[in-house]
Amino acid sequence: MTQAPAGPSRHFVLAAGGTGGHLTPAFALAQELDRRGHHVALVTDERGAAIPGKPDFLPAHVLPAGRFGKNPLKWFSGAKAVWEGRSMALRLFETFEPTAVIGFGGYPALPALLAARKAEVPSVIHEQNAVLGRVNRLLAGGVKAIATAYPDVARLKDAHREKVHLVGNPVRAGVLALREEEFPPFTQDGLLRVLVTGGSQGARVLSEVVPDGLAMLPPALRSRLQVTQQCRPEDLDAVRARYAGHDIPAELGTYFENMAERLADAHLFIGRAGASTIAELTAVGRPAILVPLPIATDDHQAANTREIVKAGGARSIRQNNFSAKELAKQIGALAKRPDTLATAAHAAWNCGRPDAAKDLADLMESFGGDTIQDVIRVGGNNARGATQGQSVAQGAAKEPAR
Repeated sequence: MTQAPAGPSRHFVLAAGGTGGHLTPAFALAQELDRRGHHVALVTDERGAAIPGKPDFLPAHVLPAGRFGKNPLKWFSGAKAVWEGRSMALRLFETFEPTAVIGFGGYPALPALLAARKAEVPSVIHEQNAVLGRVNRLLAGGVKAIATAYPDVARLKDAHREKVHLVGNPVRAGVLALREEEFPPFTQDGLLRVLVTGGSQGARVLSEVVPDGLAMLPPALRSRLQVTQQCRPEDLDAVRARYAGHDIPAELGTYFENMAERLADAHLFIGRAGASTIAELTAVGRPAILVPLPIATDDHQAANTREIVKAGGARSIRQNNFSAKELAKQIGALAKRPDTLATAAHAAWNCGRPDAAKDLADLMESFGGDTIQDVIRVGGNNARGATQGQSVAQGAAKEPAR
């Protein structure tokens, strides 16, 4: 795709907050727009302002963002907060004069998008998951474009499909830089490096099941394990005791700052199926065993796994079926031969959309021009270097469409 012609510097507002899953793609887009010479501002909530990773050049404007849960008694206070946030966003727009506003889903994005509609500023929404979220469903009818991370997105009305641009989910620059590196060699007698994470807060089920599942592997494979696992603080001692009892070397922590380096070294990932996790696994090309969060809204984590599982890059296990025995079975199938993991890694890599930040920036730059630029990426967006993790002969069978 041809990049939008260079023009005068523009102003863009990015609205995201609540969780890292919304902020990470916003930060990546901000860096790309800044690289192109534009001015960018972030509208977020208090939780979003505390999430690490915000670029130094990006000013953050903290707005109130109400939530609308199942308790009707809290709806009034939620609506009042959204209205207050909308008024604050309108005042920001008067001075910042944005060319366009983009929201990344979640209630913290709602005030800024409602303000954009009132001020008649073009707006875009980006959906990181394979199911259109509640706030994005509410806003879909009034925005100029809907950017998606997956070709198929559930809960998207047919009337809105003509607005859809498939761009992918932008990932951190440090992770994206690993895309052209080879899958780490895995030999018949070499180490099997396993990375286990449960999202920003960890996951108790992984702490309970993974150590026992790894212990059930055949002795020849178990003796070659090298595990890195993120745990919740309250689970740390129990997980350490489990690994010690199984005589499996494991590095445990509640948070790893150098996650990109650990992902680069890993042969296998085990964890949840959040949008950012899937985006990073497919950007780098790492095989995975995914356990979707069962209480995720609209079961969106299970939907997130479908593309990578269908391609052969991951196995998905529902949490009610996630037992030590089942985990050992799936790991054994992936690691039974040295080339099996590399083949899965290549399949995951082929699902990646490495130009997500660039394509999303192209879409934002199209506002203020003559037409909305088409950045749809159904196939052929990742053909360069398509033999990652394999020999040319091995990769030929799974070469992406050109």
